[in-house]
Amino acid sequence: MDRSFVMVKPDGVQRGLVGEIVSRFEAKGLKLAGAKLELLPEGRVIEQYREHLEKPFFPGLKAYIMSGPCFLMAWEGKGAVAVVRSMIGATNPAEAAPGSIRGDFALDIGRNVIHASDSPESAARELGIHFAPGELVDYPKIDESVLYE
Repeated sequence: MDRSFVMVKPDGVQRGLVGEIVSRFEAKGLKLAGAKLELLPEGRVIEQYREHLEKPFFPGLKAYIMSGPCFLMAWEGKGAVAVVRSMIGATNPAEAAPGSIRGDFALDIGRNVIHASDSPESAARELGIHFAPGELVDYPKIDESVLYE
């Protein structure tokens, strides 16, 4: 099984979308392996978005991510990274398909509700940034036999 990192950004938390988003991943059959609500410290925001540090939009992105609580999650399942990316939709909500999280709940690329890892390598890196050893839980999910061959 693979794991993906998912973060409901401050706009999603403020709008009360955490429950809806969690419900969508649960209904898909993914397994929640960890979750927490946090005000992210600057160091972790910098580490999370390190590939964007020199880009002109980074100061605004950093201020936005630090403007309120984020809901951090680890989701597990076969091909979890690709499944989650498909469910959240395109980065630009104007291009996100209806039925995707961004397609249903976001209007602006700068306030697009959610972040998810874009590769298994990114997932491992991001989970390591936001979850300490022992914070993620391994357990058998009772419905795995009906979800997977």
